[in-house]
Amino acid sequence: MENITISEILTATGGKLLSGNTDQIIGSVSVDSREIGENCLFIPIKGEKFDGNNFIQKAFENGAAASLISSYYKLETISGPVIEVDDTIKALQNLAKYYRNKFNIPVIGVTGSVGKTTTKEMIAAVLGNTMKVFKTYGNYNGQIGLPLTVFNLDSSYEVAILEMGISKFGEMENLSDIANPDVGVITNVGMSHIENFKTTENICKEKLKIVKKEKAILYLNGDSPILLKAEKNIPQKIIYFGLNGDYPFKCQDVYSINGVTNFTLITPEFREEISIPCLGIHNVYNALAAIAIALGMGIHLDDIKAGLLAFKNAAMRQQISEINGVTIIDDSYNASPDSMKSAVNVLKSMENGRKIVVMADMLELGESSAKAHYEIGRYIAIEGIDALITIGNDSKNASDSAKILNQNINVIHCENNSEAFKILKNIIKENDKILIKGSRGMHTEEIVKNLKEYLENKHKTAE
Repeated sequence: MENITISEILTATGGKLLSGNTDQIIGSVSVDSREIGENCLFIPIKGEKFDGNNFIQKAFENGAAASLISSYYKLETISGPVIEVDDTIKALQNLAKYYRNKFNIPVIGVTGSVGKTTTKEMIAAVLGNTMKVFKTYGNYNGQIGLPLTVFNLDSSYEVAILEMGISKFGEMENLSDIANPDVGVITNVGMSHIENFKTTENICKEKLKIVKKEKAILYLNGDSPILLKAEKNIPQKIIYFGLNGDYPFKCQDVYSINGVTNFTLITPEFREEISIPCLGIHNVYNALAAIAIALGMGIHLDDIKAGLLAFKNAAMRQQISEINGVTIIDDSYNASPDSMKSAVNVLKSMENGRKIVVMADMLELGESSAKAHYEIGRYIAIEGIDALITIGNDSKNASDSAKILNQNINVIHCENNSEAFKILKNIIKENDKILIKGSRGMHTEEIVKNLKEYLENKHKTAE
C-alpha cells in the first residue's frame, strides 16, 4: 500500500476525527488486531460472534498508527488517532474505493458462478509475460476481502485483476463501486448461492452489474444461454467467447493427452493451436476468456501461449497428484452442480483404472438442494463411475439416485469425512483415479490430506 493521510481517510469515509493529527501517515490497513503492519490503520469489524471495536486498544498495543471506531462504541481511554464512523464495513469499502481510484491502470473484474479463480489466474498468466500484474490473493473477493485486496495495490503495477464474488442482492453493485473495472468477464451463470437469489435470472442480473463505466468492455460466455441475451439489457460493449456459436473467440478440435488440453483457437483474424496444462472443457472456456482479454489489450499471441503453458491452478482447485500409483484430484475448495459435473468429466477423461467420486454436500442451494443432488447422482451413474462415496445430509440424494440408475456402481453413504476416509482407505487399489469434492463448509480437504499421508506412509512401510 502507498501512503495516505488521515485527512484522506476522513475525506473518503466521511468520518469524524476524535483524536490525532490529520497529517498522520497511514501505510497499511488491517481488520485483525493481531496483524498490524507498519503505519497501520485498524478497522474494527462487527461480526455475529464478536465486535472488533473491543480490540481497538489491543491494536494500538500491537503498533497500530490509527483506528476507526463505530459511532455506537465508547472507548474508556484513547491511545492514539481515532476516527469515528457510522459503519466500519462501509467505511472500509469507501476507503478502498478512494484508494483504487488513485491508480490510472486497467482493472479487470472477474466473476461467475464457477471458474472465477481459475480464470483470474489464467488472465494473470497470459498478461504476466509482458506486464507487472496485480491480482486477488486467494479468495479475497467479497465485501471485506475485495477492499483488503485493493489496499495491496501500488503504482508499480501495470494492470490489476480483481476477483468479485457475490452471495446476496446488492453486493455486485457495491463491489463494482470499489473495483471500478475497465474490463469485466463473466465465466458463466449457474446455481451457486441460489438459496439467496431464488432464480438464475436474478443471479445473472446481479453479475451483469460488474461494470459501470460506459466505455467498459464485458466478456461473456456465449454458451451460457442466459448470458447470450445480456446485450439487450446493458449499454457496455459485449464480446462473446465459447465453443458452440459464431463468437469472435471460439475453438474446435478439443482433445487431452498426458494432462494437457489442446484446442484450435479461432478468431476473425486467425486460427492457432493452443495448449493448457489442465484438464476439462470448463478450463477451455476459462482459457478463451483469458485469451480474448489479452488480445484485446494488445498482448502478442506468442506471449499468451507461453503464459497459458506456465499456468498453475490455485490450491484445492483440481490439483492432480499421483502417489504410489493412485491419482488424486483435489477439487475440495468448493462445489456447485455445474462444477461437480465438470470435475466428474475430468475424472472420466482419465485413462485406465477405476474412477471413484468422493462427494460431500453442495451447500447454499436452498429449496433446489434435494433435486440438484439427486441429478448429480444420476449424472455420476450415467457417466459410468465405478464408485461413489457421499458425505452429509443432502448428498444422500445423490447416492440414492446413483443406486437406482446404475446398480453396477459401488455406492456408500457416510456421515462425515472421517468415515469416508476409512471407507476409501479400505477400497482403493493401485491405478485408481479419485475425485474429492464438496462445498467449502464440508472441509473435504481433510480427506485429501489423510489420503495422501496414508498412501505415502503405506509406500514407506512397503519399502
